[in-house]
Amino acid sequence: MPRIKICCIRSKVEAKMAIDYGASALGLVGNMPSGPGVINDSTIAEVAASVPPPISTFLLTSETEADSIISHHNNTYTNTIQLVDEVSPESHKTIRAALPAIKLVQVVHVLEDHSIEYALQAAETADALLLDSGNPQGKIKILGGTGKPTTGVSAVTL
Repeated sequence: MPRIKICCIRSKVEAKMAIDYGASALGLVGNMPSGPGVINDSTIAEVAASVPPPISTFLLTSETEADSIISHHNNTYTNTIQLVDEVSPESHKTIRAALPAIKLVQVVHVLEDHSIEYALQAAETADALLLDSGNPQGKIKILGGTGKPTTGVSAVTL
């Protein structure tokens, strides 16, 4: 049975509806430089606290430094952190040491061949990878869920 994550949940009512319709994970969007669905940390914490196991609650954070990511999580108490911008493997290790029970999902923006190298590197320290077509290099960062196809990467066999 496939696992389904519904993103941009904004309230306990939306969370319950998503779960009732079969969601196995909920995305709770923290402060972002662009895009829809942003809610404040207290609302994220409130929604996350209302979600029963085994449903996963994802904090989508645009923070890139380990201490800031840990602090963001400590304001929200989700069981998964989705890192929507590039985060170093060293930061992954620091986060894991501070939050050993929390799952880490690293977003990889598929823009160019470097994306493949980054995905392979991130796979060593993250629990999962999420491939996306955002653009963290733009004047205003676009960090996820664009729905646009990507064209910048050549085919590769892993």
